[in-house]
Amino acid sequence: MERLKKVGKVVGVIVLVLLVAGGSGYAWASWKSASMMEVTYEAHDVDFPVPFPLTEEELAALRAERTPPAAPDAANADAADAANAEDPGAEGVVVAAPPAAPPADPLEGVDLAALALERAVARGRHLVEARYACIECHGDDFGGGTMIDDPMIGSLYGPNLTGGEGSRVTDWTVAEWDRAVRHGILPGGRPSAMPAEDYQRMSDQELSDVIAYVRSFPAVDRRMPPISLGPLGTVLMATGQLPLSVTRIAEHDRAHPVAPPEAAPTVEFGEHLAGVCTGCHREDMRGGPIPAAPPDWLAAANLTPHADGLAGWSYEDFRTAMREFRRPDGTELGLPMSLMRRYISNMSDVELEAMWAYLQSLQPQPTGT
Repeated sequence: MERLKKVGKVVGVIVLVLLVAGGSGYAWASWKSASMMEVTYEAHDVDFPVPFPLTEEELAALRAERTPPAAPDAANADAADAANAEDPGAEGVVVAAPPAAPPADPLEGVDLAALALERAVARGRHLVEARYACIECHGDDFGGGTMIDDPMIGSLYGPNLTGGEGSRVTDWTVAEWDRAVRHGILPGGRPSAMPAEDYQRMSDQELSDVIAYVRSFPAVDRRMPPISLGPLGTVLMATGQLPLSVTRIAEHDRAHPVAPPEAAPTVEFGEHLAGVCTGCHREDMRGGPIPAAPPDWLAAANLTPHADGLAGWSYEDFRTAMREFRRPDGTELGLPMSLMRRYISNMSDVELEAMWAYLQSLQPQPTGT
């Protein structure tokens, strides 16, 4: 309710300003918002393979799996060698056979590139289905979807990411993927509607895995309409109430981690996972009103161990909230958190434990305003 009151006040002020300023005020807002979308930005160039090759650990595990146990003859030869060493002149001692030729590489003939792709696609599927919620904007088939369709705010669409007609990414390099996903910058330098601030902690390998997974989908022929702002969206953008992701990222030349932390119930892994929560809950996780949120969205919850937030919660309380979407007092989690149910339900217990460890490690802070 408090969030609704705040939104109402903001809208009321905007309407009043427009009434006072008349058509010239809206003309300025239209010019300002259009100008903001024409600004070009730069980011660093990155390069990484798609898919990532198998690691030395994976190759060693494969060799161990495919290496047959020692042959009996080899074992007998070892025993004979031991017996000869104890009593070289004894009668009946077995003479060891000459050493066998070294076995062929157990990975000979294995398509390591295909196996690496298979594993990358599996990892990418988990990232999309449990953490990154790509299909909310790009559709279940990645052929494009609707982000916002509101006559007052505007119409924002997630582009077609497949190789079909209307696709925006058919010829993209990994550097262009990086700029779009982790910087909010389209090829050519103009800003996008991608919530790139949520993906600042995404590693190169994870982005590579997502690309591999997206490319595994059949081509979809679908052209998505261009972005169009409604009257309220135009004013919100012009007055800084609807910020572009590219402007919310402090550094566009900072190196990204190559690989994610080890999947373990640690603060480090939990901090990595919580990167996708920062767009709503803020970098410090203290929550508060979400910028330009629809009126039915609640303020983001305070996730620090403060009295405003998770003070007094146990891990079981947190797990129940994530698995059953209800608080310790039995109340249900509302929008926008309820939109994440399909994804959080696919998170592993280790991922939930890691997030809890990270949230408990934070400095307690009051809810943001």
